[in-house]
Amino acid sequence: MSGILVVDDNDDHIELVSRILSARGYTVLAATDGESGLQAAIDHQPDLILMDLGLPDVDGQTLVGWMRRVPELSHTPIIAVTAWPPETARKMAEAYGCDGYISKPIIRVTDFADQVAACLHR
Repeated sequence: MSGILVVDDNDDHIELVSRILSARGYTVLAATDGESGLQAAIDHQPDLILMDLGLPDVDGQTLVGWMRRVPELSHTPIIAVTAWPPETARKMAEAYGCDGYISKPIIRVTDFADQVAACLHR
């Protein structure tokens, strides 16, 4: 099954996402800041990266840029997971070089899992 890296500084969000995706059979890795997220992405080369854009050590745009410069990650889908209003989230995700966005908080577990599955099958 697919490996998904979650980069988010909110432990509760990581726990929720991990439970949802693990129940669907995905392998879930987590990182709580940009530096460890980049290292985990390099080490594990996940099939998908779900990234909060407001991390404590580095902004989302910088982190996405770093990941895109790593040849093994250059084509890995990166999805912004953000609480920004939808229109702002769409514009920022596009400007940052993400492949899309998913809104948080996660309200409907099934919808979230379906969105992730769709991102993996693009």
